[in-house]
Amino acid sequence: MFATMGAFPDTRSQQGRRELRDELLAANDKFVSQIPKVELHVHIEGTLTAELRWKLAKRNGSKVLMGKSAREVQSAEELERAYGDVISSAQLPSYANCPPSEVPATFFEAYYSGCEVLKTKQDFFDLAFDYFKRASSMNVRYCEVFFDPQSHTSRGVSWDDLMGGLRDAQQKAATELNVKSGWIMCFLRDMSLESALEHYREAMSYKDMIIGFGLDSNEYNRPPSLFDEVFTLARQDGFKITAHCDVGQKDTHENIRQVASTLGGGGADRIDHGLNVADKQELISLVLQKGIGMTMCPWAYLRRWTYQEVAERLQVLVDTGIKFGISSDSPAYMDSSWVLHNLLITKKMCNLSDGDILSMMKVSIEMSWAMHEVKACLLQDLETFRRTQIP
Repeated sequence: MFATMGAFPDTRSQQGRRELRDELLAANDKFVSQIPKVELHVHIEGTLTAELRWKLAKRNGSKVLMGKSAREVQSAEELERAYGDVISSAQLPSYANCPPSEVPATFFEAYYSGCEVLKTKQDFFDLAFDYFKRASSMNVRYCEVFFDPQSHTSRGVSWDDLMGGLRDAQQKAATELNVKSGWIMCFLRDMSLESALEHYREAMSYKDMIIGFGLDSNEYNRPPSLFDEVFTLARQDGFKITAHCDVGQKDTHENIRQVASTLGGGGADRIDHGLNVADKQELISLVLQKGIGMTMCPWAYLRRWTYQEVAERLQVLVDTGIKFGISSDSPAYMDSSWVLHNLLITKKMCNLSDGDILSMMKVSIEMSWAMHEVKACLLQDLETFRRTQIP
């Protein structure tokens, strides 16, 4: 479909992705490193590093398992290696002739097995504050963070422990790190509508923390329309709504259409991922006509698509004027590539200038669900940075 654009890095292997990441960092792009950042698509459970996972498991006396394997991970070093080996489900066919013990964990297997070590209020505080500290080190000033309560209540974790830990970390980050944030509660699309509605009702006790609702997890045969009732309710209650449309999935074009045009009674406020919008002019036109912003996490796509396939579609978004911002998704499970690395790879893929990156960050602020006064401060910070960097 897309024209050839010349030589591209080989990112199909972990080694290739690491070499690209090292190359991007070695270039020492101070503009991208220092620009005040906004991150609108990051899963707090997906920021659980191997180091923190090991620490929490030892503190709680829990076994450390990785994915579906019943074998206990024996050391922090072994866990770190297992994180590096995580694959996309699209890569499973290449392991068809391997014994189960030699098949790496898929992303969802790694992600949800990581949740098992999160048990107490202190665990959720440590998880969130660890992310906020890392975000601060990359000059993130505002972030909107997904969380998956169904992953925790199903294991007996109380809402008070979950939300209390997240709230305390959020407040500490705002006062000590100058990182402001909002929480987006996601429904797991591989669970039932009834479970989503139940969790929506229970979440109303913490509605002062929640700025919107999203839809994530395994998209296979689980279209957004299955959850229209709960999103319509959220919209009626005054919340913003969004939904994931993962790249290269079955029915992804129809799912994008639903999110953009019908979810919640008139379409979502944002689309998460949705890079396949670039495949069809009618979807490009729909997103432009609705004025919907999109959150892109290019490093997350490199296990499913080649560098070229990601780059060419991102370029379509740039060329057509679709609004999008760059985020990190679940960076702990994606080569430890955080928002900085995702911005650097986007700049390289689309040959963006410093001015383009500045404009993209301004779009991200405008796309955000932050309060007006927070947006005003973010825009002022960005303008102050511009004056010092661009003549």
